[in-house]
Amino acid sequence: MLKQFFIICSGADRDLLNSTANGEQNKYAGIGATVFFTALMAFVACSYALFVVFDQVYLAIGFGLIWGLLIFNLDRFIVSTIKKKGRFWSEFIQATPRLILALIIAIVISKPLELKIFEKEINQVLLEQKNDLTLANKDQIALQYTPKIEALETDISNLKSEVETKTKEVDALYAVYITEAEGTSGTKKLGKGPVYKEKREKHDAALAELETLKTTSAAKIEILETKIAALKTDYATNVNNTQPIIDGFDGLMARVNALNQLPWLPSFFILLLFLAIETSPIFAKLLSPKGEYDYKLEDHETAVKSLVEQRIAERKLAVKTDFAINNRIYNTLSEDEETYDKRLKQARELMNKQAEAHYKKQEGLL
Repeated sequence: MLKQFFIICSGADRDLLNSTANGEQNKYAGIGATVFFTALMAFVACSYALFVVFDQVYLAIGFGLIWGLLIFNLDRFIVSTIKKKGRFWSEFIQATPRLILALIIAIVISKPLELKIFEKEINQVLLEQKNDLTLANKDQIALQYTPKIEALETDISNLKSEVETKTKEVDALYAVYITEAEGTSGTKKLGKGPVYKEKREKHDAALAELETLKTTSAAKIEILETKIAALKTDYATNVNNTQPIIDGFDGLMARVNALNQLPWLPSFFILLLFLAIETSPIFAKLLSPKGEYDYKLEDHETAVKSLVEQRIAERKLAVKTDFAINNRIYNTLSEDEETYDKRLKQARELMNKQAEAHYKKQEGLL
């Protein structure tokens, strides 16, 4: 049962193959098994690749089945059309387009399985890329907010500097009128005289200005800090909104790019493996010696070809003979008086009828 199934996969003529030796049947069963398992591998690879893309099991399996059947049909067709003539290079040239296609298919098949085989390493590369993207995303978003925040912080610093400057001025005026009262500076007179009162009033006025400045500056600083907090909140919101995009950076293209960053040698050997699997049906047919089945198939095809060519030649000869006979008949009739008189009488009657019809048509127009 399994042997017959693989023979069907090989594309061989079962009626002819069943009349050959058991070894010949086993050879074509092996070729058919190679065709079948190549298609099975294509089905698995395509299904996984589409699952990575669409994340839907049934959709991936459906398209993977179509792809596997396509590869199966293609391999079966190519293998069945390679005729063993005993000339290897002629057969190799005949299979060259299929070998080129096999390279393309091997790449397509191997990539999804490489993604699965090196999944842990790819995840590590993707994690590093996501971290870099996260930092770059934060820096890029910060460019929209940092200048505004820095400007507001500068305004706050300027307000605080004004308060500090005014505070130092008040402290200096306080020291002036205190030392005046102590007699250690100014007029050098101990006690609270007119000069002391003047300096005390100047200090009190500056102190009042300082209190007013502190009140207005505190209100302005509070407003500026509120704006800074709002900008920082907007910045954090933007970062949180864009982070899911970065977290979802693990699609098929991203994984292929991550795979390309890994050492190339393991991927290359996997590609060679699938290339060998994909081309194995072709090379199995090319390298197999011309056997009993091939001779019988050639005999059957040449017999059909000879029969068709013979029938075509017979038809051409029959047509040629028919033309020759017809020519002789018409040449003989052209010299027969009875035939001539009969044709003349018919022509005269036809012309009379045409003349009468023309006359009636003209009379109707009048």
